[in-house]
Amino acid sequence: MELSDQSFMRDPAPVLAKLRAEAPLVRHRLPIIGEVWITTTQAAASQILKDQQNFTVRKANGKVVGMQWWMPRSIKRLAGNMLSMDEPDHTRLRSMVDQAFHRREIMTLETRVDALAEEFTAELFSGPQAGELVGNFARRLPLAVICELLGLPREDWPQFTHWASGLTRVTGVWSMMRALHGLSPMTRYLEARIEQARTGEGSGLIRELVSVEADGNPLTNDELLAMVFLLLVAGHETTTHLISGSVLALLQNPVQKEKLLSDWSGIDLAVEEFLRFVSPVQFTKPRNVRVDCEIEGVSLSRGDVVMPMLIAANYDPAVFDNPDKLDIQRKPNRHMEFGTGIHFCLGHQLARLEMRAALKALFGRYPNLVLADQQVRWHERFGLRALERLQVAEAGQTSATHA
Repeated sequence: MELSDQSFMRDPAPVLAKLRAEAPLVRHRLPIIGEVWITTTQAAASQILKDQQNFTVRKANGKVVGMQWWMPRSIKRLAGNMLSMDEPDHTRLRSMVDQAFHRREIMTLETRVDALAEEFTAELFSGPQAGELVGNFARRLPLAVICELLGLPREDWPQFTHWASGLTRVTGVWSMMRALHGLSPMTRYLEARIEQARTGEGSGLIRELVSVEADGNPLTNDELLAMVFLLLVAGHETTTHLISGSVLALLQNPVQKEKLLSDWSGIDLAVEEFLRFVSPVQFTKPRNVRVDCEIEGVSLSRGDVVMPMLIAANYDPAVFDNPDKLDIQRKPNRHMEFGTGIHFCLGHQLARLEMRAALKALFGRYPNLVLADQQVRWHERFGLRALERLQVAEAGQTSATHA
């Protein structure tokens, strides 16, 4: 049973139902990581993510779970971020950026995010990627927002777009090795920006992180690089695929699209449903089983690896009525797309803000948007539900009309 092929990405519900019928946790072999337990219910995923005593993101020897011996040092350096830390290191690192992502701080960005969304929407049907929504809009918006937040200059945004696109294509060992060609210059660039911030140049979160380091809360060089890399990649990658997946879902569900466009007061509920229905982040980081234990009647042994499956939690019929159906008025909507426990997504408020801005700008300007190519393809990358491209047009027109 493949969890990264086209049929699963297009419609995950049948596979999830089959897995759930087996047990709340099932054994599965995953690319790169190998043999693991994956959860199939929301209850099992939630219990594991909240239990820091029995489940850790580090092995007994201190190594990150899922990190393989053959992986180059460049990967291992970047893996040393707060997502791969247990307490107390997790809180030490997260506290340094937590304030910047509080709701009050994020809402101050609303006007700027709206302006960027309008700007990129106006350019959707221009340039060499005219009408291609993933590269020409869905990636540009969240990448621009996080770059501005970090203090990276606008002239560098296209280069980051190129680097980030390469990371999405990682599907296995060989594609990971190829992606390192883009990762190395990206790492060198970030190191240079960090050094500039240390000399007092620049602004934004990178400058603030360097200041925190200087004020007695020291970050090692590797921790600082891993933090900036995490904020940059995690701060835009999943939102890119949330935006494009949500647009596809609306275009394939015209009744739901009409509901949203006729009453934008329901945008907040709609965003929560897109988070659940699209589920771009399908799994959390792998966890190490610290001691023999039992979850939902399934026995786990010390040293086992467990991966909570967020998309299975989001499609759990024990929690949601008709989970395979898009319902933008769904309430309550207790999805787990941002996880739970100490690793609950730091950027959840920013992702919601960007989603609202993206949908309002896009359908405000192009209410008659339709698919220009019905042959929709997904990246066959395990763990990330990401469209390769999404060609759109206005009804009755082709994208060339806007060029």
